[in-house]
Amino acid sequence: MVTATDNAALKEAFKDAIREIVFENKDFLHEILVEAMEDVAMIHAIEEGEKSATVDTKVVYDLLDSAQ
Repeated sequence: MVTATDNAALKEAFKDAIREIVFENKDFLHEILVEAMEDVAMIHAIEEGEKSATVDTKVVYDLLDSAQ
């Protein structure tokens, strides 16, 4: 039978393990968070693009050519 003391000790051990992972792998976690934020930004951009009017491909290429 698991007691409240066992649960508290397990919970504390789990918290310690998470802290250790976070502090030892800061760069990796940073990369994961940046990727996730970029994915969310891309989703928002796609959703916004789906709501906007379409533009003829020639207009886009003409604008790109004129920028050079």
